[in-house]
Amino acid sequence: MRLLHGLAKPHASFDDPNLVSHAGLVPVMALADRAGLADLVAGHVRPGGDCGVNAHLKVPCLVAGMAAGADSIDDMDLLRHGAMSTLFGGVRAPSTLGSHLRCYTWGNAAQLEKAGREFLIALAGQAPLLPGAGTLAFIDIDSMQKRVYGHKKQGARFGHTKIQGKSLLVRGLNALAAVVSTPLSAPVFAATRLRGGNAASARGAASLAARAIGTAREAGCTGTLIVRLDSAFYNAAVIGAVRRGGARFSVTVPMNASIRAAIAAIGGDAWTPIRYPRAIWDDQLDAWISDAEVAEADYTAFASKKGQAVTARLVVRRVRDLNKKAADGQDELFPVWRYHAVFTDSPFELVQAEGQHRDHAVVEQVFADVTSGPLAHMPSGVFAANAAWLAIAAMAHNLVRAAGALASLPLAKARAATIRRDLISLAARTARHGRGHITLHLPEAWHREREWLNLLSAACGPPAAAA
Repeated sequence: MRLLHGLAKPHASFDDPNLVSHAGLVPVMALADRAGLADLVAGHVRPGGDCGVNAHLKVPCLVAGMAAGADSIDDMDLLRHGAMSTLFGGVRAPSTLGSHLRCYTWGNAAQLEKAGREFLIALAGQAPLLPGAGTLAFIDIDSMQKRVYGHKKQGARFGHTKIQGKSLLVRGLNALAAVVSTPLSAPVFAATRLRGGNAASARGAASLAARAIGTAREAGCTGTLIVRLDSAFYNAAVIGAVRRGGARFSVTVPMNASIRAAIAAIGGDAWTPIRYPRAIWDDQLDAWISDAEVAEADYTAFASKKGQAVTARLVVRRVRDLNKKAADGQDELFPVWRYHAVFTDSPFELVQAEGQHRDHAVVEQVFADVTSGPLAHMPSGVFAANAAWLAIAAMAHNLVRAAGALASLPLAKARAATIRRDLISLAARTARHGRGHITLHLPEAWHREREWLNLLSAACGPPAAAA
């Protein structure tokens, strides 16, 4: 590609009042209106102070800005340009939105989180967010240490995080989240909570799990529901909350003495090779030749806690520890294995249950999505304002996911950044005709024209007939 004119010939002028740079916000916010976002906020959120008024207008502004790619308060100014005032009403200045967030208390942030959970339920009724949820769905719970730099950030403390596989102490705030997905869908937020940077991973996880399970059930996850967690959440309170909610659990266990003893008791003929990196299929043996094998045994956890003992399956994966000096002629006398154990009451057979647990990494993809979008920053020095920002970021993520699901099957599982680029950040010229009619003139030959029109028809057209 090259410029067709000399560099001295092009001229620019920011003077067209009929242009918008994010025309995709029209169907996206129409979808939010159809799901009742403003009404949910008005019904649940009651911030105090002079700037806490009109939450039902200001929160949708923040959701719209984040859906368009804003990651700070100042970025909300992208809602005020060209013909945006022709397409949208109730748009507020960034300073007004920032003052509104600073009026929130911890209780107001919890109210906003509740509105976000009900918003997800409404979106699931408007878009195919969770296909197959009537058969099988997963809830993944994990925490993320979000680095902050301001020394006056409330709640900022040093906490552990992993960067390129290394555990480091990072000063920041800790976001706990539960995401729900199916084998056919991309994950969406079912519950969120912001905590101080030095919070233990499992703090508050039991109540968050209960809320996430309730939200998933109301969003259509009526079949088998499995909650997947890593070893930081291996405790009686979290597993008890999952079981009381009527869901199954699958949690990584730390390698303590009792776990090692249970693994040592597994017979040598109980191990089954699995498909793993470098695995080879043997047609004669009709089996995988692999460096990894799985087996299981019955195990009782938390036996020392009165009334909290849980008996379930201990699914163990062992991976052969390759001898790095074999090339020098120092062959091993016997194989050495590394063990990874999962405590679960999954109803699936051994290989399926182990493979499903390894897919727990889906929550990391969601964290990567929001970190490259609305959670690039924790923009306020006030802890409750940042907690509200996290809840609104979850709403925006779910809304963008719903828009992608309505547009096409590939976009239903695309990254949020891809949906923003192809469907939302699209320039258009507005033109009035007749009484109250506005036409958006979009770029000719846009590569996502069909998908954009699908979204517009679904969000702005007549409501779909009830199933």
